Amino acid sequence: MSNVSYHISNLLEKMTSTDKDFRFMATNDLMLELQKDSIKLDEDSERKVVTMLLKLLEDKNGEVQNLAVKCLAPLVSKVKEPQVETMVDTLCSNMMSDKEQLRDISSMGLKTVIAELPLSSSGLTLTASVCKKITSQLIGAMGKQEDVSVQLEALDILSDMLGRLSGALVSFHSSLLSSLLPQLTSPRMAVRKRSIMALGHLVPCCSPALFSQLTEHLLTELSKAPPTSMTRTYIQCLATISRQGGHRVGEHLEKLIPMVVKFTSVEDDELREYCFQAFEAFIRRCPKEMSPHVATITQLCLKFMTFDPNYNYDDDEEEEEDSMDIEDVLDEESDDEYSDDDDMSWKVRRSSIKCLEALISTRRDLLLSFYSSVCPALLARFKEREENVRADVFAAFSTLLRQTRGGSSHHSLITAGSDSVMSREEEPAVTMLKKQVPVIVKALHRQLKEKSIKSRQGCFCLLTELAHTVTGALEQHIPALIPGIVFSLTDKSTSSTMRIDALSFFHVLLLSHPPQAFQPHMQVLLPPVVACVEDTFYKITSEALLVAQQLVRVMRPQGQTATAGGFDPKPFIREVFSVTLKRLKATDIDQEVKERAISCMGHMVCHLGDHLRAELQGVLTIFLERLKNEITRLTAVRTIALISASPLKIDLSSILPEALSVLGSFLRKNQRVLKLGTLACLTALVTHHAATIKPAALEPVLSELPALVDESDMHVSQVSVTLLTCMAKACPSSLAKISSSVLPGVFRLVHSPLLQGGALAAILDFLQALVLSKTSNLGYSQLLKSLTDPFHSSQSSVDGAVIHRQSYHSVARCVAALSSACPKETPGTVAGLLQEVCEWSPGSPESARVLALLCLGEVGRTGSLGGSKEVQGVILEAIASTNEEVKTAASCALGSMAVGSLNDYLPFLLKEISSQPRRQYLLLHSLKEVISACPASSLSPHVESIWALLFQNCECQEEGTRNLVAECLGKLTLVNAAQLLPRLKQQLKAGSPLARSTVVTAIKFTIVDQPAPIDSLLKDCIGDFLKTLQDKDINVRRVALVMFNSAAHNKPSLIRGLLATVLPHLYKETQIRKDLIREVEMGPFKHTVDDGLDVRKAAFECMYTLLDSCLEGLDVLQFLDHVEEGLKDHYDIRMLTFLMLARLASLCPAAVLQRLDRLIEPLKATCTTKVKAGSVKQEFEKQEELRRSAMRAVAALLAVPEVERSPSMADFANQIRTNADMASIYQSVQGGEGGGFGPAESMDMS
Repeated sequence: MSNVSYHISNLLEKMTSTDKDFRFMATNDLMLELQKDSIKLDEDSERKVVTMLLKLLEDKNGEVQNLAVKCLAPLVSKVKEPQVETMVDTLCSNMMSDKEQLRDISSMGLKTVIAELPLSSSGLTLTASVCKKITSQLIGAMGKQEDVSVQLEALDILSDMLGRLSGALVSFHSSLLSSLLPQLTSPRMAVRKRSIMALGHLVPCCSPALFSQLTEHLLTELSKAPPTSMTRTYIQCLATISRQGGHRVGEHLEKLIPMVVKFTSVEDDELREYCFQAFEAFIRRCPKEMSPHVATITQLCLKFMTFDPNYNYDDDEEEEEDSMDIEDVLDEESDDEYSDDDDMSWKVRRSSIKCLEALISTRRDLLLSFYSSVCPALLARFKEREENVRADVFAAFSTLLRQTRGGSSHHSLITAGSDSVMSREEEPAVTMLKKQVPVIVKALHRQLKEKSIKSRQGCFCLLTELAHTVTGALEQHIPALIPGIVFSLTDKSTSSTMRIDALSFFHVLLLSHPPQAFQPHMQVLLPPVVACVEDTFYKITSEALLVAQQLVRVMRPQGQTATAGGFDPKPFIREVFSVTLKRLKATDIDQEVKERAISCMGHMVCHLGDHLRAELQGVLTIFLERLKNEITRLTAVRTIALISASPLKIDLSSILPEALSVLGSFLRKNQRVLKLGTLACLTALVTHHAATIKPAALEPVLSELPALVDESDMHVSQVSVTLLTCMAKACPSSLAKISSSVLPGVFRLVHSPLLQGGALAAILDFLQALVLSKTSNLGYSQLLKSLTDPFHSSQSSVDGAVIHRQSYHSVARCVAALSSACPKETPGTVAGLLQEVCEWSPGSPESARVLALLCLGEVGRTGSLGGSKEVQGVILEAIASTNEEVKTAASCALGSMAVGSLNDYLPFLLKEISSQPRRQYLLLHSLKEVISACPASSLSPHVESIWALLFQNCECQEEGTRNLVAECLGKLTLVNAAQLLPRLKQQLKAGSPLARSTVVTAIKFTIVDQPAPIDSLLKDCIGDFLKTLQDKDINVRRVALVMFNSAAHNKPSLIRGLLATVLPHLYKETQIRKDLIREVEMGPFKHTVDDGLDVRKAAFECMYTLLDSCLEGLDVLQFLDHVEEGLKDHYDIRMLTFLMLARLASLCPAAVLQRLDRLIEPLKATCTTKVKAGSVKQEFEKQEELRRSAMRAVAALLAVPEVERSPSMADFANQIRTNADMASIYQSVQGGEGGGFGPAESMDMS
């Protein structure tokens, strides 16, 4: 006998002991053994353990019984199928026992076994056979009308089984339905309720036919006008199956809605409540199918949200004074006394309000009508007497505000302030809300002084939402809100949570409104906040310090004189200072309080430091201590940065030397946030306190900078270079040793292919500051030499790596920056550059010539070259070169020079374009640079000549040239849109397909991501340009889609109103057209060419953009139809649709759930595809990337709530988990979009 068997036998023997403690300990030890992964039982031990545990279920001692039930959980996975069946058989027969205790414990045991049955495909046989046994027994138990407790337990267990293992019970679904339906007519309410729960678990996985059978049964029964109690059950069942079955109920709504509407007129409060719960479920699950019924449901909600037949609301209540006097308190008490236990009308009001909230949250498209009808009704219900209902009124109104904000903030995020004409759906909603603000405040400010904490919390939540939705909306009403805020902060009966909510709202109010609005009330506002700072609960202290910090800003806003606007902060300073100092000095407090105390005191010093006098040095010393503390150093860094930039010019000389040394040490810490904060702090110190900084004090900082100026982190590099610029301007002597330390890193950065944008601009500023600082060894010529040297070597490399094209442009910009800083050096520099271009010999590196041309261009951009004939000749000669790099550089240079001296170069450029067709492409590049970079006022005199020239070339056969012409036309139209846009529109009718494609592409370049005068004109005529989506020519349709995509991305307001007409044509272009697919013979091989692929890709790209910018204008289910087709298309399109699916899973989970079964198949096909043996490496990598993208979409779908109810999704999840290859891909995409949130049961990868 093995050790395990021997040990188990010993335990089993002890379990038969007469001593209950022995039995308990032995059972506990057995459970610990069974929980070990390593344990393996032989057949005999299995049988003995199962028999013993089943026997212990009947033990006289309750603790032993409970422990035996717990042992069943690990046992299920340790024994073979026959033993699990024995357990189930015994437990099921025990459930029918006459002994109530045995029934209860056996029921617990069955639930334990069900919870442990394996979901993976390897264990599905066991699960199916066990379910078969349990189900047949449960169906029998449900029929036991004479014993209700058996029925209830059976229904309970069945709900558990269906909830977890419905997929394994498919063959039983029909018989289960037949057994459950009669239970809906049980005389016992508890049986009916549990039957409804079981049906709710059945519907997500049952067949459509079975779902229809259930729905038809309910409809038939309801049409028989059953007794009210039965009607309640059927309506409740309808609501449950709608919630659980989701979209499936949609096809039955036409019959269901009129019937449920009819029952709302029955005089029964509970029935009405269930009717509204059913409406809510219909609205949330089938928003599209409910569209025809929205008006009816809204009217019913508005009617019944005021349904309170036993109470007369006093119309004059609102007119009363809102002081909390004795009379008010007595009124409230009499209200409470009235609250009758038999009055159920509050349930009707509550359910109708929740139904309204569902309408508001699912139908953003009806926002304006909600403001006309629902908003006033909700405002009128703020006086609701029942606390719970009132909380729901506030919640519904908050949802309305969120939907309003969702629209405006969504579009402002998408357009980053670029939408010059705000969408017409949004602006009126905000306007209507602004009109309601006085009514909202009037209704709420009384509630803010109610005894009910729940009501006050609802008020603060709603007001916070309002402040976020319309910034500054409450400015006129602050006097009315202050008593309520103060009451919640000072009332002795107020809970900590309530205080925190009040402080949180006050903080939002202070941030979103001007300081002047609060100054007159400082005397009332400050004491309660100060008291909260001294509170013993750290969360209140922390929140109060945030508020105190904002109040300091209110006392003296930045840049305001001491008593500006008649407000003197002096009386209040001591009060805030003393409590903040107390918290600042304390070391035994919560970290958040420490950090906020530092920040609050920092704001005090920054705004009011001139009033602190003697205490100031003590505070600065504490800041220095906090700077040295690892826990508080980041906050201290930010605070010192704030103080150093204060307009009060606070004297920091006492802490500067030591602070600089500590700050220097932070630069070598491996903590990016700390590095960036430290660099910002040092920049502020050097900028504002250079006079008190000795050069030696900056050495610890300078020694750390070389490591930070590196292309591996461009942002840190940019901030480091900005600090160097400040040093060059404010403390030039500190940079004496820079040439050997930091400068080599700066030059490496200049030669990096990654340098652009802000980092490049920072380097240009630095070089100019450096050359002007006249620091030794760093003159103009030395800097120029260091920049250009790498381009003169025969290898043209930096540290062994070939110089990237971007580096040429960066160096050219640097040379021009140095030249503009030292105008006396410019002529010599230009002469040298011309010589470099002209005297180039075949043995010399081309890189030097390319760089010289680009440098000439950038120097010329500043206007330093004038109209030199010599320069023009040199450039033309370079454009005629045989070297492509030289030609492109010359083209760039010519454009840049023309920007600097327009009148000298533009006529020359236009003449060359007309007379040199072979160089036209390069010269058009020069022209594009001119049009892009010159201000409209300079270009205006030349518009006509440029326009005529461009139209001569708009039908060019070469697509590259046409695209350049289109870009020039588009950018030129921006110069005088009123005159030129109609001309473009005219060309749509007259031109050939090539001309039409050029004109449509030109429109793309008129849509810029910043507000522009053309926007209103474009909005009026973009519909005409979008008609080219119906053009006969496929290329015109493709560029029309590209233009539409640009509009949707940069200025969605241009196309939102046209979606209804544009979308059908867009969707049409997503279809695969067989007439565009042809076979091309390439030697012995046949190759398929799809001429429609580019158009389809463009169409799907538009769809992806619309998800972000115009979601509310889309019919998501129709949209999903086309996404579904894309999932089976070409590689590029599938990659796009996987991204779309992941996006849709987070934006429109309900719609995705409706189509889940259809979406899973193509995803499964992609994830399970194997690359053919012998495929090339590229094909293998392509297929792997496709599988990874599909798996990201799957991960996003698994994050959708309730997705586990779909049998097909549960099967696929199991397949992923049990397939090592797919499981590893799934693990690798965790943390990507939607990754890592799969339901724990279906996607446990451990």
